[in-house]
Parts: sequence; structure tokens; C-alpha cells
Amino acid sequence: MASYLVSIATFAGIYAILTLGLNVMWGLTGMINLGLAGFFAVGAYASALVTTALGAPIWLGFATSAVAAALAGAVLTASTLRLRGDYLAIVTLGFAELVRLIASNEIWLTRGTDGISGIPGPLRGALSPADFNLLYFGLVVLGAGAVLVLTQRIAFSPFGRVLRSIRDDDGVAAVAGKHVARFKIAAFALGSAILGLAGAFYAHYTSYIAPDIFRPLITIYIFLALTAGGTGNGVGALVGALIVMAILEGTRFLAAEIPGLSGVQTAALREFTIGAALIVIMRVRPRGLIPEPVPMLGPATGGGREARP
Repeated sequence: MASYLVSIATFAGIYAILTLGLNVMWGLTGMINLGLAGFFAVGAYASALVTTALGAPIWLGFATSAVAAALAGAVLTASTLRLRGDYLAIVTLGFAELVRLIASNEIWLTRGTDGISGIPGPLRGALSPADFNLLYFGLVVLGAGAVLVLTQRIAFSPFGRVLRSIRDDDGVAAVAGKHVARFKIAAFALGSAILGLAGAFYAHYTSYIAPDIFRPLITIYIFLALTAGGTGNGVGALVGALIVMAILEGTRFLAAEIPGLSGVQTAALREFTIGAALIVIMRVRPRGLIPEPVPMLGPATGGGREARP
């Protein structure tokens, strides 16, 4: 049971990194990305190929995953700058499907639907499975903490304030002299790099990846996590990811207590529970459990201060 809990906590940490990446794109900049699973897969495959086919060290695989996903995000954004809203969402969704199709059919590179196995993990051979799980959980916590610190510093920096102004009204940001296109590309590339890093964490933990793992449902879970936790708030993103993972795994035990449910009904019950929980959260806390601080002007000086709801 202890190993199971550690494993679930590790996956929750990976989901938290994914949610932080989405928060940079959507929460801070307002760019809708429905292709999260695609960037997640790019990072996982990049790190897996570098460490298995080329025999590179694991740290280089992680670096490659972030760079590969960032490049993919920058190219995709640069080619769709004139698109916004629903149109950008459709393009990113198509990108995720394109990545899945390439992973399924380019056998010479990705081994197709057989997947890539034997992906190395740090000290996997020198530790027992239980000790490896604990070590990797610590690494994921450190990784999520580092990403949180980075994204929070960015959010409250001048760069982050520009991103929020673009999210609220990119026309006003352009009139103010900001190069909106460059900021959008930078934000999307940064968020994509974080998504790719999460993919590397996943690949080196499970030691196996295949195209079917990176299904569109992952994107839905991450959007639910950020919406429930608080769009635009890094801490809220972490909390939302933990809540979604707790519901996903908790409903396994709940379904086991209900007699007569088939496998399909059990899966449907889990999805229903997540949807119902999100509706309740949005009803009680429309801006999420930990909303983004709202900037307000001081009464006398006109200086900026943060007002928390």
C-alpha cells in the first residue's frame, strides 16, 4: 500500500508540472492549448530516444525534452500568430493528434505501437523498487517546486505583467508599445518546455512509453486541475492537480464498494465524479480554490498593491 501511495503521489507531481505549464500559456497569457498531450509526448519521446538510442545521461535527456518541446511550441505559435481563441485551440488539438500519429507509424524512430521500453531511471538498478519510488518521488517534488518558483517569479515580474495585459486585451498591450507576438511566442515556448519536462519525468519513471499513453483525456484532466485550483495562480495549479489525482484514484476505491458495476460503469462513475466535483467547486468558488490576486490601485498614491479575495 505504501508503494502504491508513493506512486500515486509521484504521478500527482507530474500532473502538477503539467498544470503549471498550462498556467503559463492559458492562465497568464490567455492562449488556449488543447494539445497538452502532444507536448507531453514530445518531451517523453525526446528524452527516451536520447537516453536509449544514443546512450546519453539522464540529465541530458531531461534537457533535450524541454528544448524539443519549447521548439515545437515556438514553431507552432509563430505559424499561427493570426489565430486566436477557438482557432488556436483547434490547431493545438491537431498538433497533438499529429504527434500521436507520428509516434504510432514511424516505427524506425519510435517503435510504433510497441513503444519504447527500458528507459533508464536514476539509480534504478542499484535500488530496490520501493527505494527507487521514494527517490523518484523526491525528484518529482523538487522538479515541481523548482517550476513553481520559476513560474511565480515570472508571474510577478515585468514580463509576467505584460503577459497578463496581453491576456486581458492584446490590443491595449500593443498600443502600449509591447511586441505582442514575441511575448506570445516566448510564453508558449516556456509553457511547452515545462510540459516536455513533465513528459521526461513520466518516461524515466515508468520506463516505458507508447502512443496510447498520451491520449487527449490528459489534456482534459489538466484543464480541470487548473480551473479548479485557480487560473493564473501557480499555487492554485498545484492544488488543483492534487485534487484531480485524488479524485481519480479515490473513485477506484469508491467504485469497488458499489456492487454490480462493470468496468465500463466504473470508468464512467470516475469521470462523472470529476465533473460533478468541478461543478461544485465552480459554484462555490467561481475563480477557483486559490484565485489569482487582483491588482488594485492605492487610495492615495496610485501605487499598485495586490488585493486577495
